[in-house]
Amino acid sequence: MKPIDFSKEDKAALIARIQHFFDKELDQPVGLLKSELVLDFFAKEIGAAYYKQGLQDAHAAFLKRADDLADDIYGLEQAARD
Repeated sequence: MKPIDFSKEDKAALIARIQHFFDKELDQPVGLLKSELVLDFFAKEIGAAYYKQGLQDAHAAFLKRADDLADDIYGLEQAARD
């Protein structure tokens, strides 16, 4: 998997959210550098698992739609024979 690359704006927004989480949920303010390290860790180490699950979900949805389409076409073929 290629590395996840965020735009400057997206990265800044994500870092702000990490800082907010540490401050509000853990009552542990964290600085910019540590927040960026947390983001980089999750993007590199954890992001791949979420990406893989997303691909599997998209694949399953695609197969379901393809199966539905095949059923619809079969129905049209049967109607044309009547």
